[in-house]
Amino acid sequence: MRKLAAATALALIAALPAAAETIRVGMSGGYFPFTFTRADELQGFEVDFLNAIAEETGDEIEFVTMSFSGLIGALESGRIDTVANQITITPEREEAFVFTQPYVYDGAQVVVKAGNEAEITGPESLKGRSVAVNLGSNFEELLRELPYADEIDIRTYESNIEQDTALGRVDAFVMDRVSSAQVIAESPLPLALAGQPFSEIRNALPFRDDEEGRALRDRVDAAITTLKENGTLAEISEKWLNADVTKPATDATE
Repeated sequence: MRKLAAATALALIAALPAAAETIRVGMSGGYFPFTFTRADELQGFEVDFLNAIAEETGDEIEFVTMSFSGLIGALESGRIDTVANQITITPEREEAFVFTQPYVYDGAQVVVKAGNEAEITGPESLKGRSVAVNLGSNFEELLRELPYADEIDIRTYESNIEQDTALGRVDAFVMDRVSSAQVIAESPLPLALAGQPFSEIRNALPFRDDEEGRALRDRVDAAITTLKENGTLAEISEKWLNADVTKPATDATE
């Protein structure tokens, strides 16, 4: 009888949902339209995306804002559990972290002061130019991988790359195309896209490569699959970006 009662109790415990956790999500809060503050409220694509994940997993989300350059270090040290700031999957990052499936597909974009797009038409036109990138982003690495990288004056910024480009303090900046297009559409700054994207980038959520991090990654990844299948992720993308960037370009045209 005791064995039966014990077995029944174990079965009931197994049937119970996992206890809710608080997932600490790091973001800069200054990367429109993905994560930004307006009227003292943190909002954007990433905020809606993580809140939708929490609805699927039953967890609580705690957003932690800091400078972009400090996000990866905060993840490594355990101060946060993941980073939602359009983090691009790179071989170097894959050696340090485990990633979910990509949830945004984008491309690196050159942006210039309006009127200069006829002179600077893409990455091949950056020889002899000063180019700004956000400190800690993968765009510096993309520029340094160009065969003529030693001819480009690459400058890293914590912020204000858009303003300095518009003011002529640098000749261009490189950021993802989606954010660049939204900044140009929403900002009064005189900026323009220069040419086409020159590298596909896949954005995903990184987690620490340990037992706890992998388990959390798996739970979040399953939620992302659900959000893709039920259309929620596409709706969030359309809301903030006026386009569905949640699929590879080949899938989006099918």
